[in-house]
Amino acid sequence: MVTSTHETSHRIFQDHPEVLIPVFEALGLPPPAKATIEALTPDATEIKPLERRVDTVLKVEPSEGDSFLIAVEAQTARTRGKGSSWSYYVAYLRAKFDLPVLLVAVCRNQPTASWAAGPFECRVGTWTTQSTRPFVLGPDNVPEITDESVVARQPAMATFSAIVHSESENAAAILGMLARGMRSFDKATAKYWCEWLEVGLEDTPARETWRELEKMVATYFPGRGTLFEETYLEGKAEGKAESVISVLEKRGIPIPQAARDRITSCTDLDTLTLWFDRSLTATAVEDLFAED
Repeated sequence: MVTSTHETSHRIFQDHPEVLIPVFEALGLPPPAKATIEALTPDATEIKPLERRVDTVLKVEPSEGDSFLIAVEAQTARTRGKGSSWSYYVAYLRAKFDLPVLLVAVCRNQPTASWAAGPFECRVGTWTTQSTRPFVLGPDNVPEITDESVVARQPAMATFSAIVHSESENAAAILGMLARGMRSFDKATAKYWCEWLEVGLEDTPARETWRELEKMVATYFPGRGTLFEETYLEGKAEGKAESVISVLEKRGIPIPQAARDRITSCTDLDTLTLWFDRSLTATAVEDLFAED
C-alpha cells in the first residue's frame, strides 16, 4: 500500500531535484543546479496484469559527462522480494532508455538502510549473473539540519532531512528548529513546506509533534486530512475551541467534561469567538453559555 510518507519521500525529488545534492556529491558530478533533470514515466510494465512501477524516474543530463537515469524508491522497512523487483527495474530501464541507471533508495532508519544497500544478486553456484547495489539515502548520510539559516536557504533539503530523520531520537528537536526557520518565509511558502512535511511524516510519531508546531493555514495536498486543510475547511474552529479551553484552564476555572465536549464539538466560529471573549472574564464555565 502506498502511503503519504512513501509518496512524499520520492515525489520531492521530482519537484525539487536539489535534494539530490548528496547523490551528486558522492558521484563527483556537478550539482543539480548545473544539470537538466526531467521526470519520466515510472511505469516499468511490459505485460498486463503484472504491474511494476518505480516510484520516481528522472533523466539527468549533467553539464559535464554523459546522461543517466535515477530511479528513486522510498523504502520504510525491509521487504521480502524487493531486491528482485529492484533488479528488474534497473534492467528494464537500462534496456528501454539505453542509459545507465542509478537506483536510489530512501530510508528512514539505519536497519532498513543497511539492508537496502544490498548487494542483491542473481547467482547460480559461484557465478553471479547480476548484482544490484542501490545508492542509499538514509540517516547516516543525509545530514540533520540544525541551523535555522539553512532552512531559509534550502527548504527542500531541510524538509527532506526531517523526513529521513523522523524516527531518530532527535526528531522533535529537528522539527522545532525547522518550525523556527520557517518564520523567515512568506506566508505562502511556509504553508507549502509545512504541508509537505506533515504529509511526509504520516504514520510516524513525529507527525503529532509537527502538528503542534503548525500555526498557519493552507491546503497543498487536498483530501489528505492535514492540519492546514482541516483548519481551513472548519474556519479555524478547532484552534479557537482550544484557545477557549486554554484560557479557562490558565485562569483556574474547572471545566466539566460535558462543557469541554460542548466547546470542542462546536464548529461555529462566531459562537466560539463569543465564548472566547467571555472566557477572559468568566468566573465559571457556565458564564460562557449564558443566553447564547
